[in-house]
Amino acid sequence: MRLKNRVAVVTGASQGIGRSIANLYAKEGAKVAIVDINVAAGEEAAAQINAEGGTALFVSCDIARRSEVDAAAAKIKSSLGPIDILVNNAGITRPAMLHKMTDSEWNQVIDVHLHGSFYWLQAVVHDMIERQWGRIVFASSSTAQNGSIGQINYAAAKSAMLGMMRTAARELGKHNILVNAIAPAAATEMTKAVMTDPKFADAREAALKQHPLRRSAEPAEIAPAFLYLVSDESSYITGQVLSVDGGSMMVR
Repeated sequence: MRLKNRVAVVTGASQGIGRSIANLYAKEGAKVAIVDINVAAGEEAAAQINAEGGTALFVSCDIARRSEVDAAAAKIKSSLGPIDILVNNAGITRPAMLHKMTDSEWNQVIDVHLHGSFYWLQAVVHDMIERQWGRIVFASSSTAQNGSIGQINYAAAKSAMLGMMRTAARELGKHNILVNAIAPAAATEMTKAVMTDPKFADAREAALKQHPLRRSAEPAEIAPAFLYLVSDESSYITGQVLSVDGGSMMVR
């Protein structure tokens, strides 16, 4: 087991990529904290892991609120132990064309992706520095590199996360804390909901025609990359963005 006795926090782990990551980490021996605002789905995800012989704890948290992040981190530490691994995966979309986007649609996406990721970084990093070990992975997106029609807020947030990741990698490397990012293509229920919106039908069809694999990903195809970047096999990798997009970057 590659993560035996490690304590891993996965935000947004009640569904999609986050849930696949949590399941895989648990199978590799980690004690997993499923952090999500969706209580019913989060409790069900944790119950599944525990029923299968793993160890999981659901913690309800609105990551856009620092007080809730700090409380969640304290609960995880008291229940599972010091946090070794953080996956900043939680996200939302509020799609709209840029000339129609409201302040609320912009701010909600920025609050969750940027503020939430920053709050969780600060919540875990002190203990990681003290123990001189940590692994942090940001869930960015191919949208950060390519842009996406109707997603200027999401693309901006995911791009900014990469700057946060690289700065953290520079600051924390001397403490044996590795910080990286994964840039998946559409593979979550959230992004699929956008992609199946009739308003984006033409863009979706055009993108799939150009895609080397002619299909979107499934969450279980993305999760192994998140395992690699927190395992011993990646002990000399930090500050990097790993694209897991079926080759879509080649046709841009």
